[in-house]
Amino acid sequence: MTKNMNWLYFALITVACWGLYGIFLHAGQMGMADKELGRYKAFLFVGIAYFLVAVLAPLAILLLSKNMSWDMPPKGMWLSLFAGVLGAIGAFFVLVAMGSGIKSGMNPGIVAVLVMSTIFAGAPIINAIVGIAMHPPKGGFSAIPIPFYIGILMAAAGGFMATKFKPAPAAPAKPPVVQTDR
Repeated sequence: MTKNMNWLYFALITVACWGLYGIFLHAGQMGMADKELGRYKAFLFVGIAYFLVAVLAPLAILLLSKNMSWDMPPKGMWLSLFAGVLGAIGAFFVLVAMGSGIKSGMNPGIVAVLVMSTIFAGAPIINAIVGIAMHPPKGGFSAIPIPFYIGILMAAAGGFMATKFKPAPAAPAKPPVVQTDR
């Protein structure tokens, strides 16, 4: 790999974090021990985490930066705010999807796997379509290589296959045998 591959390392850190996100978000929701409001309690703590990581950390970096300018063009502010709203709405509906799966009788151990597999298969497809529509490639849509389209189809197939062929839940644990004296 060349030295210009730093983006890949950072992207892989994001893959690891977001790959763990759904599992721990589901665990947090279940850990709230509240079937009705557990997802909202978990979402509250997601918001607190976002505040710590996405508000306080960049604020500290900006305050410590030399020659910091507080000039922020409205276009950049509104687009960034909209992106944040989309992310927060998405995080909220991750919890709603998980709660809905559990309410429908799905095994709680499988719910996070199915929800996150669907999201992580579908989100890249949406990203690719909207990104190309917003920034068409040189030469137009006909200039897009066939392997790109194959990759999109593979992402869709992966999401379908992960959902269709989900692992069977483990059998419930048997209660221990208690011996009694007669």
